[in-house]
Amino acid sequence: MSEFLPSAEDMLSGPDAHGFFGPYGGTFVPETVVPALRELEEAFETAKADTGFAAELGVLLRDYTGRPTPLYRADRLARAAGLGAVFLKREDLNHTGAHKINNTLGQCLLAKRMGKGRVIAETGAGQHGVATATAAALMGLECAVFMGVEDIRRQSLNVYRMRLLGSEVVPVDEGSGTLADAVTAALRHWVERVNDTFYAIGSAIGPHPYPAIVREFQSVIGTETIAQLAEKGERADAVVACVGGGSNAIGMFHPFLRDVPASERPLLLGAEAAGLGLDSGKHGASIAKGEPGVTHGFYSYLLQDEAGNPVEAYSISAGLDYPGVGPEHAYLHDEGLVRYEAVTDAEALAAFEQLCVTEGIIPAIESAHALALLPRLAEELGPSGRVVVNVSGRGDKDIDIVREAGLGA
Repeated sequence: MSEFLPSAEDMLSGPDAHGFFGPYGGTFVPETVVPALRELEEAFETAKADTGFAAELGVLLRDYTGRPTPLYRADRLARAAGLGAVFLKREDLNHTGAHKINNTLGQCLLAKRMGKGRVIAETGAGQHGVATATAAALMGLECAVFMGVEDIRRQSLNVYRMRLLGSEVVPVDEGSGTLADAVTAALRHWVERVNDTFYAIGSAIGPHPYPAIVREFQSVIGTETIAQLAEKGERADAVVACVGGGSNAIGMFHPFLRDVPASERPLLLGAEAAGLGLDSGKHGASIAKGEPGVTHGFYSYLLQDEAGNPVEAYSISAGLDYPGVGPEHAYLHDEGLVRYEAVTDAEALAAFEQLCVTEGIIPAIESAHALALLPRLAEELGPSGRVVVNVSGRGDKDIDIVREAGLGA
């Protein structure tokens, strides 16, 4: 690493002043957006230093969202996977059914603090859209959610939920009509409405300071997990989360990297979408198969063509079909601090079904990608291995998809 770049340990509290995690991140946006990003960064840093802001968010997370979420010991799943213990971090039990609410409550509080009366968001699986619509309704903010037409088809239940909550759902029919196109449309709209609109990004992506903001609000996941393991007198050999853009994963991993000594730190393992196979051309595995490039205002691993343009990603999961990954994940991969593995649709569906029948828990297909790494970890760690899996969301939204795939027939 260049002597001019910070060390890996220094970057655990990054990004640097320019928004970079090592070589990744930054602010690759039109000049018209730069003042809005600087205003956002200043508001975020001021809020972080304000004990009143933390207290207000803490009350909402406890009394409105239902935190802390349980760390559940899934013994039947552990036996089926061939492991000594599996602990499930139950983010699916949050209000709205996923981890996304942690971030949207924080960002909507920021919007109010900045005097913005309107928020917009992008969504793929719909959970971030529902969470943004929920927080906006709670705080009396106008809300519009951009969603690809293909994802609208796949996630009709969440579309209905957003509309029930009083939000406008804006169909995006460009490109493949999925998450990447929704991000593009939302960013374009924000450029036109920066004066009165707050863009609540849902994953650890986008121009600086968004990756740091999302990490801050999602780190409650890992902080709770560390404390809950200690309360139970338990240890973990590995901690697993799914990775699309990477918000639930960075929320789980960052506190382990920040607060746990390297000699005591478990293996941190991210599961990205291999779709129909890494050699099929139908996947969302940007770390496994991508190259560094720029998309949506940041520099990171990206699935791209020879000209450097993003190419269409694919996953059975609407939340993982994004052609890039958050810049901090790219940095953690390069530094060997987190290991990333790709999981096919078929493996995710098998893991989905296994959790249903062993524990009576129906997970989101995104979360099932993380669960699919349990058999691999059983081979690596042996029958005494102890693993934490972040169940980032519940599977109500995915019932039609798994039914079409033939599960439970």
